Amino acid sequence: MTKPSTADFERQYQTHLKHLKLKGLQPNTIDAYSRAIRRIGEYFDHRIDDLTEAQLIEYFADLVDSHSWSTVRHNLYGLKFYHEHVLKKPWVAPGLIKPPKSQRLPDIVTLDEARRIFAATRVLSYRVFFFTLYSMGLRLGEGLRLQVGDIDAARHRVHIRDAKGNKDRLVPLPQATLHLLRRYWPLHRNPVLMFPNRSAGRKGAAAVTTPLDPGGVQTTLHKVITACGLKKTSRRTVCATAMPPI
Repeated sequence: MTKPSTADFERQYQTHLKHLKLKGLQPNTIDAYSRAIRRIGEYFDHRIDDLTEAQLIEYFADLVDSHSWSTVRHNLYGLKFYHEHVLKKPWVAPGLIKPPKSQRLPDIVTLDEARRIFAATRVLSYRVFFFTLYSMGLRLGEGLRLQVGDIDAARHRVHIRDAKGNKDRLVPLPQATLHLLRRYWPLHRNPVLMFPNRSAGRKGAAAVTTPLDPGGVQTTLHKVITACGLKKTSRRTVCATAMPPI
């Protein structure tokens, strides 16, 4: 590996990041596509601008053996994006990967299991957050991005922004969830975020500009699920139409 090749890679990588942001991709997608270029750069000593089909076959064959199909797909899509927007070249290996088809039913959290999860969650902000996700059927990121102004109490609905496919949508707001959020917000009084980051404590929550840490949310949920003896670990649960208050 020579210094010029590393410098060239870093320059191209930064260009890749700029294109990812300019195309309006979701933060998770940007992270996955950028990590894909980092991973393949390390594999080929940062020389990835003229890869042959044979080299790609070697790389993805190794990747399939060590990573999930989800990671393989993200690496494929990230590298295709890099070819199209950074290298301005056509993809050299069409039809290279065909992940196996699988249909998995989502994990269904029953009402009784949900009650157990809420009761076992000791941190109030996480307990309210889990309840909100469950009662409205939200994804993790949708709940984290929820803002005070998105709550339409008069019409009993919530404006979910930047949902899957960069689309907004409206979801029903259960009465129990509305009452809970009304009791929860005065505890932090953040003017924008419904679930502000806990790093500054309750006294500093009103001034923070970032939501709850997704890693902390997931770690807490996994611990609670384990403590409850449940095997379901889905970050998105099924919407309950009549949730009891907590």
